[in-house]
Amino acid sequence: MSSIFHTFLFDPLFNALIIFYNLVGDMGMAIILLTVAVRLVLYPLFYKSFKNQTIMNRLQPEIQKIQHDHKGDKEKQAQALMGLYRQHKVNPFSGFLLIFIQLPVLIALYRVFLSDFSPESLSNLYDFVAKPEVFNGIFLGLIDLKTKSILMVGLAAIAQYFQGKLSLSKKDSQQEESPAAKIGRQMIYIGPALTVMVLFSLPSAIGLYWFVGTIFSIIQQLIINKKLKNN
Repeated sequence: MSSIFHTFLFDPLFNALIIFYNLVGDMGMAIILLTVAVRLVLYPLFYKSFKNQTIMNRLQPEIQKIQHDHKGDKEKQAQALMGLYRQHKVNPFSGFLLIFIQLPVLIALYRVFLSDFSPESLSNLYDFVAKPEVFNGIFLGLIDLKTKSILMVGLAAIAQYFQGKLSLSKKDSQQEESPAAKIGRQMIYIGPALTVMVLFSLPSAIGLYWFVGTIFSIIQQLIINKKLKNN
């Protein structure tokens, strides 16, 4: 299993990072380019998952009505909900598939960014990838990517907050929110708090990846919101 992980995930990502570093000469910019490249490859999966989640949020009033109308008959309730999902072409479980696919990639990227870029680690480079003579691990001459950075943690948390805001539909003051909708609104604040907890003691390289990935998600969410608004 370890050899499969290295062959298909770690090695390609590590080599891609070195290729980008050789192009720009700045590890921070190389991480940004690698993050964007990974998100572009996974764009169809993220897009479908975000679109599903956005539609699910907007369907909460109808979902709540079905649950109320069929609260005494779970079978009819399930049938009505599945009919609603089919009508709007959404899969309530798509988010789990995205997590399942993304988790190995995140683990691989985490290990790539924690690499010490020693001669031993560079010995695994592909034949066509040149070994860098010198490493510049100071992003824009300001942030040491090997140490933690409160600035990067703060930027990642703020970006996470705005992403959470964008993913939710507007609240109707005339209608009581469902428990799922309430949890969704709470996640606007829980998400940034978890971001701070996770990134606080990690190298800022991880925070930079998290921040750039979240900005990419915000742009993606804006595109989805605009398309759904025009439909």
